[in-house]
Amino acid sequence: MRPTALGLYATAIYAFLHLPLLVLAVFSFNSSRLTHWESFSLIWYKTALGDPALMEATFNSLVIAAFATVLSTSIGTLAAYGLWKKKARWLTASLSVSLVTPEIVTAVSLLALFQILFRVLRLQLGMHTVVLAHVSFCLVYVVMVVLARLRTMDVSFEEAAADLGATPWQAFCYVTLPMLKPGIIAAALLAFTTSLDDYVITSLVAGVDSETLPMIIYGMARRGVNPAVNAISTIIVFGLGILIVISQRLEQQK
Repeated sequence: MRPTALGLYATAIYAFLHLPLLVLAVFSFNSSRLTHWESFSLIWYKTALGDPALMEATFNSLVIAAFATVLSTSIGTLAAYGLWKKKARWLTASLSVSLVTPEIVTAVSLLALFQILFRVLRLQLGMHTVVLAHVSFCLVYVVMVVLARLRTMDVSFEEAAADLGATPWQAFCYVTLPMLKPGIIAAALLAFTTSLDDYVITSLVAGVDSETLPMIIYGMARRGVNPAVNAISTIIVFGLGILIVISQRLEQQK
């Protein structure tokens, strides 16, 4: 394929993927409720930021994403280190099953698990179940990213630390962990963005007091055209885009 044709092909693909988002962002600044342009306005951003339901859902989403990120990053980093040290190829390959499993299947299986456990523990669905569900799928991304970083690391650094009298835990904390820092931060950002925009799994395991921002947006969109959805969606896309770019940059650092 010629370079010009390849460039046109790439441009068409990017336009297909991002043009709807651009249209949404443009109309979030439209003063009209309809899909024809009237004038530039920030009225829908003010409406979105002044909506108590949206603000509560945003707070819930941020709290859930923060807890899920901390837990999945901590557990996933240790899991990736263990898989790397033991060279457990079959266990590593099995992680791909979680990536290709449909979200609805994961959601139903988690809901069934929670119902079984909560009959014994006498608990109900709520923020805690959403956090646990998000940890379950964020773990895979953390392990994959940290493993990729570990595979580029020279084992001789740990061996040198051991020769100098360091225990395995000291070698991990003072040698390996600092070298993994860019990958861990990248994994944490990826986990945060994945948790923040999840809808399918969250909608099945959330309680009445734990609605997240994607759930509220979906409900608003189903009731009809609401330009406030355009505004809040633009903020989400812009914010998550920044986090993904930072994550990619950190993952590529040596």
